[in-house]
Amino acid sequence: MKNKLSVMAILVLGAIMIAFIQTRTITGKVVDNSGFPLAGVSITVKGTSKGTITDQQGNFKIEITTDDKILQFSMTGFLTINEKIGDRTKISIMLEEDITALNEIVVTGYGAKKEMVSDSYSTAVPAPASYNGKHSFQRYNNSFNTEGYAGIEENGFKNVKNNPLSTFSIDVDNASYSNIRRFINSGVLPPPEAVRIEEMINYFKYDYPEPEGQHPFSVFTELAGCPWNTNHQLLLVGLRGKSIDKSSLPSSNLVFLIDVSGSMNVANKLPLLKSAFGLLVNELRPQDRVAIVVYAGAAGLVLESTPGNRKEVIMNAINNLEAGGSTAGGAGLKLAYSVASKNFVRGGNNRIILATDGDFNVGESSNGGMERLVEENRDRGIFMTVLGFGMGNIKDDKMEIIADKGNGNYSYIDNLQEARKILVREFGGTLFTIAKDVKFQIEFNPTKVKSYRLIGYENRLLNDEDFNDDRKDAGEMGSGHNVTALYELVPAGSEEITPSVDPLKYQGEVRSRVSAENNYHNEYLTIKIRYKKPDGLTSMLMEKPVRNYVNDLEDASENLRFAAAVSEFGMILRNSEFKGSSSLAEASKLARSARGEDEEGYRSEFVRLIDTVKGLRALADK
Repeated sequence: MKNKLSVMAILVLGAIMIAFIQTRTITGKVVDNSGFPLAGVSITVKGTSKGTITDQQGNFKIEITTDDKILQFSMTGFLTINEKIGDRTKISIMLEEDITALNEIVVTGYGAKKEMVSDSYSTAVPAPASYNGKHSFQRYNNSFNTEGYAGIEENGFKNVKNNPLSTFSIDVDNASYSNIRRFINSGVLPPPEAVRIEEMINYFKYDYPEPEGQHPFSVFTELAGCPWNTNHQLLLVGLRGKSIDKSSLPSSNLVFLIDVSGSMNVANKLPLLKSAFGLLVNELRPQDRVAIVVYAGAAGLVLESTPGNRKEVIMNAINNLEAGGSTAGGAGLKLAYSVASKNFVRGGNNRIILATDGDFNVGESSNGGMERLVEENRDRGIFMTVLGFGMGNIKDDKMEIIADKGNGNYSYIDNLQEARKILVREFGGTLFTIAKDVKFQIEFNPTKVKSYRLIGYENRLLNDEDFNDDRKDAGEMGSGHNVTALYELVPAGSEEITPSVDPLKYQGEVRSRVSAENNYHNEYLTIKIRYKKPDGLTSMLMEKPVRNYVNDLEDASENLRFAAAVSEFGMILRNSEFKGSSSLAEASKLARSARGEDEEGYRSEFVRLIDTVKGLRALADK
């Protein structure tokens, strides 16, 4: 009887305590002093471990009890605010920049000393670079840094009379943007080799029309004045892939290939990776299947192919992963392909999702070896998605090669918001291919265009004859993906000296005769696109002439103005020889004018990045 009374007393006491400790939800929004939403702000209940972070719109939601008195708002580069909760259910905060903290970041910059301007760069340890020839910025420069980036030789201007065709493969990777965001948010500039302008542009969504008819994407074009050279013009070419409802997507055979080597034992690597994959697992359907392969000193299978509705089993396998050992990346890839082949779904989405910092240092680690391994399996219908994590030893060059050669995409995940963007909001585009081997070829009309320069895509250029060669690999498009390319044009009749060769002896007469016979004088150019269906071997052709009127920049669409602002910012970060009159102030002004509805807050975040670099410049010049 005593025991029964004791149990009853405990239950009554517990009920009384629960009644007193009532919970409620606090919601709110965090902005900077310009009114722009701040994503990634840490909100914690002071004196507890309870916390959350703001989303891309600066919004947050947190559960509190009557014992919780103060919310603390903090973010690198901003002053921390302690806000009393009281009886409020909604709290909105404006954070102010912490100039003192930013100054310390500029000086220390990942442990680097502040140095004088240098004209030389090392891929592994970038030196500081000049800005517009007179201002200096602090670049990432740490003696322990082993990050690897492929060199970039910027595209120059081509004379239309001698080079009328521009041919390249599309690129839907966006890793460069989130990677440079990581650098800037840490108070330093990225190495120039990390700045791939086409990936920066393609990080953002644009308002292109939904495709109609037989082709799986639409084509949007626009011509306007160039913001950094008023004597030039900008051509925007945009593709929009057909959006497919998730319920209608084919079944997936996925293999998570996860790096658990010692280098992943950092908070922004394996722990972030686990959270990111949790978001993806939540999106899986019963008809999807997942296997998990890990690699460190050796490779191993930790989860056999498992239906997507067994989420608890999949997540238990992920949550139990621990980091340690060296990095047998080649062995991991081979095992992952073996598992994917064993569970191959004909007509489905067969894909490996590689998550790593890219530090392959045991076994088959050369770029050439990795490339051959991925290409062989790509042709068998097993595609590749690469997710990069961490800092300090990230091998950007290796991960880009693996994704490009594996008919896949490469993204860099620096926080949980980015994971949600890639693996939830853009789920279809990231994992489901609607067209492969997509190639652009543009023929410019010499009566309209004197010379042109493709902005970015340096590692995607193709020979002109590759356009009609179906054996030549090119880029892939996913469901709902956008692809945007910008050209800087020198109009015909310009007195500007552009690169040229001696007049061609035999071509001149042929060209004169052809020009006399056609009626193309109103066309600026013709766009041709070749692509294959995801399981196809023969390409299809899409062709569109461009007769657009050249708009003044202020009358151009938000699509063109925002893409131009991103390009301008990228050229400044690269200290490009083609940046002309580019300035951070003008890039910021142009981006602000083209933010549009910006429901997800990505464009506002971009404006804040520009303003952060402006602040770093001001501090570096003191």
